[in-house]
Amino acid sequence: MFSAILIEKGDAGPQVALTELDDTALPAGDVTVTVEYSTLNYKDALAITGKSPVVRKFPMVPGIDLAGVVTTSDHADWSIGDAVVLNGWGVGESHWGGLSQRARLNGDWLVPRPAEFSARQAMAIGTAGYTASLCVDALLAHGITPDQGEVLVTGATGGVGSVAIALLSKAGFGVAAATGKPGEAAYLKGLGASTIIDRAELTAAGKPLQKERWAGAIDTLGSHALVNAAAQTRYGGAVAACGLAQGMDLPGSVAPLILRGVALLGVDSVMAPKPRRLDAWARLARDLDADAIDAIARDITLGAAIDAAGTLIDGTVRGRLVVDVNN
Repeated sequence: MFSAILIEKGDAGPQVALTELDDTALPAGDVTVTVEYSTLNYKDALAITGKSPVVRKFPMVPGIDLAGVVTTSDHADWSIGDAVVLNGWGVGESHWGGLSQRARLNGDWLVPRPAEFSARQAMAIGTAGYTASLCVDALLAHGITPDQGEVLVTGATGGVGSVAIALLSKAGFGVAAATGKPGEAAYLKGLGASTIIDRAELTAAGKPLQKERWAGAIDTLGSHALVNAAAQTRYGGAVAACGLAQGMDLPGSVAPLILRGVALLGVDSVMAPKPRRLDAWARLARDLDADAIDAIARDITLGAAIDAAGTLIDGTVRGRLVVDVNN
């Protein structure tokens, strides 16, 4: 038997409970993992609260992230005792996920946990940090360099934003952190932000072309924030877009793209191929220090994740929520 958060379909919306399940309930897969830690991400919060139809099939164990140890394997790449990490691949949406003490998975979805990180640290990073690393890789691959100016990060106190600031700072960039929480300025500067700006400067409709301010940007919000970030990016710069916390719409103009040569780089973390995942985790292992991880993360119990989902939706959570599934 093992504990898990289970979402079942109800007439009035999803029914969510911490429950005990038998191993025979686990879905098909060629690797079984004893989960040590998971996380609570925005997508998990949407699934648990029912605010968005994230769950594709019921019943469902949410949790798009997990870190643990392989206990059985019929996959050539994995042996009993291997320390692994999983991010995305539809886990927690169409396949049972990580908010559980046990998971059965497709071995192709797993990557080795970097030796530099404990299971808890890997989940303090989680999909948010892994996505941030993908975004930094995308900007660097486009040719953005520190001498070109500051990089803007929206949603700066969130999980993606927090890790992005730390990674960009480590890579030598000046970082402008956009936040609606002025009281978190010390936290953001501690991660490496050089400038703090009010999120309100970005979240309303703006002109198609604005004053050139940024060499590049990492946007987690979408909607007007993404449009304004592009409109403020310097000639030849790039914006890595990875989120939709403000909205899925793109109410803007092609002007920055065709008049300033600004590139819009879409960054997907869910289905990213394994080589890109390995590169992202290698950057995290190399450039993200333990102090930054500790500053970003807070631990909660498996049962507490249900109530915490509403708080995360409300936007009042700073950094990352690490779920100790065995507590």
